Amino acid sequence: MSMEKITVEEAKEIADEKGLEPGLVKGTDGIQFTKGKNKRIKTVTWDEFEEKLDERGLAVYESGGWMKIMSED
Repeated sequence: MSMEKITVEEAKEIADEKGLEPGLVKGTDGIQFTKGKNKRIKTVTWDEFEEKLDERGLAVYESGGWMKIMSED
């Protein structure tokens, strides 16, 4: 299965289904999805998440319900 680029809105829907939130890894540039239980990850709003994606030239990709944040093609 190949990874397909999706919109933040589509990512939000998948995240809602899986109980995930967008987050920033404290002390790094990292961004990822979280269930909010990891103390090293600060949950952020979807607007902040989208801004960080844009700043870093990243996008959300999906395959079979799995999401990954990667460099935008």
